[in-house]
Amino acid sequence: MKNYYKISEISKLYGIGPDSLRYYERLGILKPKRDTNQYRLYSLKDIYKLNLICDLRKLNFSMSQIKEYLDCQTINNTLDILRREQSLLKFQLQELIEKEKVIGERIDALRTAKNIIPGQITIKTFPRRLCVMEKACITQDEEMDLLIQKLLGRHEKQIHNFGNQTIGAFLSSEDLMKGISNVYKSVFFILDKETLEYDYELPAGDYLSYYYRGNYNNNCIYLKKMMDHIARQNFTVSGEPFELYEIDNRDTMEEEEFLTEIQIRITS
Repeated sequence: MKNYYKISEISKLYGIGPDSLRYYERLGILKPKRDTNQYRLYSLKDIYKLNLICDLRKLNFSMSQIKEYLDCQTINNTLDILRREQSLLKFQLQELIEKEKVIGERIDALRTAKNIIPGQITIKTFPRRLCVMEKACITQDEEMDLLIQKLLGRHEKQIHNFGNQTIGAFLSSEDLMKGISNVYKSVFFILDKETLEYDYELPAGDYLSYYYRGNYNNNCIYLKKMMDHIARQNFTVSGEPFELYEIDNRDTMEEEEFLTEIQIRITS
């Protein structure tokens, strides 16, 4: 067995690029000697350190942690650094469990939404729902997307996962009753927790619900159906109509797959 190896040999043996080996040298972790032609020669001690570097990098140790450890390698330091890594891994595992839960919730929500039969008028009862809101006259989808991003930036700490966030928009009932579709007065997020930091409250009570698929160009027709139903049932409208986006461009670019719910608060 040789006592010294060239950088090309070490690079091939460990699958580490020469630039990385030079970086380890600049950090003072590796200290290759030079031959008469000033080529780097790595000793068996350097190889031993490279073995440790590879093992610790697989555990996601940073190079600064590795240097600190190699500068003072004792059993106590080994135990300490492994315990710290163990704690970090437990934290990362918990984060992965939370992410898996969020993804599972989104999968369940999309599966449920796919199976909803549109075109039916029903009544739903809700507790109060707290919202954060951006008000603006919205006539284009791009304006809606911009306001959603603005709202997300303003309330980033309250929005734990945007993919699962319930997004809604208040319709301009004045325009809709004139037969003008796709006009909105505000966009909002329904918060999933009680908080003192909110802009608007959807009151507890009964809401007329109507689902439709596709783009938003015919929502004035759907609203008229709901208003006719309200008149036939002698209900009283107690709030402005709004839409909730169950499936939208966060999930698909195929407009025929969009699923939107219109809700109107009513009293008997």
